[in-house]
Amino acid sequence: MLSFLGIFEIDRDILLYVQDNIRSGFLDKIFPNITHLGDAGVFWLILTAVLLCFKKTRKAGVFSLGALLGSVLINNAILKNAIGRTRPYELIDSLKLIGKAASDPSFPSGHTAASFASCTAILPNVKKRWWAPLILMAVLISFSRIYIGIHYPSDVVAGFASGVILGIAANVIGNKVITRWEKRKAPEEAATAAVAFAAETETSGERE
Repeated sequence: MLSFLGIFEIDRDILLYVQDNIRSGFLDKIFPNITHLGDAGVFWLILTAVLLCFKKTRKAGVFSLGALLGSVLINNAILKNAIGRTRPYELIDSLKLIGKAASDPSFPSGHTAASFASCTAILPNVKKRWWAPLILMAVLISFSRIYIGIHYPSDVVAGFASGVILGIAANVIGNKVITRWEKRKAPEEAATAAVAFAAETETSGERE
């Protein structure tokens, strides 16, 4: 699957180029550690938990959690099993995998999808000074999957696209839910305020 239109050949050429021209002893120690930050979305889950702890960032945390759950369902549970793409190190003889082999199918990259789902969900809801580090982390985790040879570049591209869509969807749906909640809550708060005002007025009249 996904071998049509020369995609496999392009994937193979990029992976071998990275292996032959970018890999080095130093980077071979760095990128496996970076890729582990995306294992089960651990970095993004920890970040989401932190965001949920504070009122100012709770919205970003809720949206991120929604995007991450959507990514697990759509990418890991549905697409990977439906497409069942074989990992690149199993088909490309000259490609050397750095680290342990994966037990699940290759397409799309779950690490990439989770990274960009969480990142995209968070960005509109935090200060812009956090944008660069968050995007950089998502990019590094995504590239690390190609660097160590565990994913095809097209897996990563698909994971990126899926993650961005899920992050945007989390914001759109989340904001609609919040707007509806606020509209329902407004009359209740107004009624409560009116009752409190009436009670206060009555009490003041009795005192006089």
